[in-house]
Amino acid sequence: MLELRTKLAGAAAIFVTFLGICCMTACTQAPKGNSIPNSPDHARVVATLRDAYAAFNRGDIDAAVAGLDLQIEWSEPESFPGGGTYHGRDGAKRYLAQSRAAWAEVISEPEQFIDAGDRIVVFVHARVRAKGSKDWQEVRVADVYTVRDGKIVAMRAFADRREALRWVGK
Repeated sequence: MLELRTKLAGAAAIFVTFLGICCMTACTQAPKGNSIPNSPDHARVVATLRDAYAAFNRGDIDAAVAGLDLQIEWSEPESFPGGGTYHGRDGAKRYLAQSRAAWAEVISEPEQFIDAGDRIVVFVHARVRAKGSKDWQEVRVADVYTVRDGKIVAMRAFADRREALRWVGK
């Protein structure tokens, strides 16, 4: 059961990163430090993330990574299937393509965006269905995007939302 949960959490976090942000969400935390909330940059970054999640949800990996910085650093926990650090859009694209191929269906909905200075924490509820199965599995995870000069330059996935908040100092 623990192994299945680890695999599920890992795969869900992968998909969470670029899955359908189709519902309306808003930042709910007050900004700190070098923050971008309520600015044109913030609105653009959130729109870029929405577009990326939607593209990934429909299987368009090229469109999913199009809004990322060319030199993005993409990090998944080592405990996740395919976990590790990937560099550049091509690295993120390879990772996302391999992770998407592992599942028959994925539905992922962000529940909250949280401003954390130059980072945006996204809490996501993900549902996945394995190939050959009718059963859905659910997890709630977090992805943290680092933004510099209005560009998404890093992404780090977390299976534990509290750990993501601690990592950004919240």
